[in-house]
Amino acid sequence: MKPIPVVFHLGPLTIHTYGLGLAITFFVAFRYLERRLARAGQPTEWVAGMTVAVVIGAILGARAMHVITNWSYYGTHLGETVLIWRGGLSSFGGLIVAVPLGLAISHRRCPSLTRLAGTDLVAPVLMAAWAIGRLLGPQLMVAGGGHPSTAWFAMNYAGQFGRRVPVPIIQAIEDAATFAILIALERALAARGTTRRIANPPHGLVTACAMVLWGITRGLDEHFLLDGGSNLGSLLVEWASLGLIITGTALGIWALKEWRDATDGAAEATPSDHVLLD
Repeated sequence: MKPIPVVFHLGPLTIHTYGLGLAITFFVAFRYLERRLARAGQPTEWVAGMTVAVVIGAILGARAMHVITNWSYYGTHLGETVLIWRGGLSSFGGLIVAVPLGLAISHRRCPSLTRLAGTDLVAPVLMAAWAIGRLLGPQLMVAGGGHPSTAWFAMNYAGQFGRRVPVPIIQAIEDAATFAILIALERALAARGTTRRIANPPHGLVTACAMVLWGITRGLDEHFLLDGGSNLGSLLVEWASLGLIITGTALGIWALKEWRDATDGAAEATPSDHVLLD
């Protein structure tokens, strides 16, 4: 089985499949975020500008992190530092730049959206984008596979010898499952807030769940399917995954306490259904 083509031609133009896939992913994420904001009653005219800034920031951060953690190679191949169509984007590098940038812009352009309410809205968008992006990005790039494998599900990738573990497909499945869990949690919390008549439901649980689940799956993938801490970049991914899990767990505990307090407060404010008869 031949590798999936990583480039194709339209007349004189050479189009890299990897880049086209990421462009599609960013557009889908942009429209989905607009939809979720509109359903939450928030303005959306600022989203397009923020998306452009976040996409640029994410790509620069992701590429910078990849180059820094692989400086032993790029230090002697400086001309290749900008060749992102050959692969080499770090998810955590993108997050380090994109998340603070997105929060800063949203706070300035949409002050009615609190930070945790915003991250709860964005978390499912990110997981949906990662699920799509794994299939339309790393799956279609040079050297996109994991460890060599003879398993039935192993695939050939351009730039790699022999069949490889299809890590992008595995990660797409993991991210899609995480997305489904986040949506289910979001709906359960909304139903609980309605049932208990909580006027202003607390935020943060969806964000916490996303951090913990993505941290676990990304860390396990790195350890068992990719480089397993054998180099600086891989080691940083594992440590960052652990940091996400710890921070997400702490946020989840705090958010659960907020929900408990809100539920207790709503129960105290609800008039008794019992009627005292003389």
